[in-house]
Amino acid sequence: MYVVDVKDFEELEQLKTSIQQFPSDLKALESVLGWFDQFKPSSVRQKVWLQCQLAVAEGFTNAVRHAHKDVPEDVSIDIEVTLFPQRLEFRIWDQGPPFDLEQRLRDLKQQINLQSGGGRGIAILQKIADHLSYTRTDDNRNCLLIVKCYQELGKRDLETFCTENVNESRLPIVRPMD
Repeated sequence: MYVVDVKDFEELEQLKTSIQQFPSDLKALESVLGWFDQFKPSSVRQKVWLQCQLAVAEGFTNAVRHAHKDVPEDVSIDIEVTLFPQRLEFRIWDQGPPFDLEQRLRDLKQQINLQSGGGRGIAILQKIADHLSYTRTDDNRNCLLIVKCYQELGKRDLETFCTENVNESRLPIVRPMD
């Protein structure tokens, strides 16, 4: 394990961005993960990549099960992946009702049932992600932002890095067709 100083990230060059729509259906998870696998940089350790896959799977299934549970079946979930030399950012947009992620994380610390078959997705996301946020956008969608750095940063460096380099309010480069 090694620590990378934030000053090493002076040139934050975006390598690739892609956005894709998926049906709001748990059966689409295999397609989501298949599409996501094209973004794996060869330099990323397998453990880190598996964490990224798990985060995408948890984010997508949470959107299907919770945000879209009362939404018509034809409403899609949009996923955007942006690859940078030192991190991967992915955004999952849903059209369900918003919720307070921070409050939910506080509540989960007291409520996690290890015997339950579910209910731990957000806790898993928090553990995996280097940065996690959930915001309501101007177009009445919700955006779950998950950032995973390839290299480990110290806590203070990570907070500085995210503050300076992660734009939570950025909308997708390509708007999905209605």
